[in-house]
Amino acid sequence: VQLQASGGGLVQAGGSLRLSCAVSGRTASSYALGWFRQAPGKEREFVASISKVGGTKYYADSVKGRFTISRDNAENTQYLQMNSLKPEDTAVYYCAADGTSSGRLRTGEGDYWGQGTLVTVSS
Repeated sequence: VQLQASGGGLVQAGGSLRLSCAVSGRTASSYALGWFRQAPGKEREFVASISKVGGTKYYADSVKGRFTISRDNAENTQYLQMNSLKPEDTAVYYCAADGTSSGRLRTGEGDYWGQGTLVTVSS
C-alpha cells in the first residue's frame, strides 16, 4: 500500500487548508486511515483517524472543532479539512493506514505510512 499526501502550504493564522491522501496498491476501504503530524523538535503526534467506512472518527483534543477528517472510498482518498489554523499547527503532516481499526491509529500504531506534506501557519 502506498500513501501520497498533498495539499500542504503556507497560510496565515485563521486560514484554512485541505490535505489529501491518495491510497494505492490496495482498495482504501480495506483500511482505517488517519493523519499524524510532527513539528520541528517534537515527536510525531496523532491528529485524526477514520474507520474503514467512515462511521467512526477520532480527533486529538488540540484539533477538535477545527479539523475534519473524511474519506471517499470510491476515489481511494482521505482528506483533512483544517480550519481556524494556528501557528502551533505548523508541522509536517503524514497520512497512515491500518488494517485493524481507527482506534489503533489513535494509539500511534499503523501498518503503512506516507511521506509528509508541510503545513506552515504564519502569525
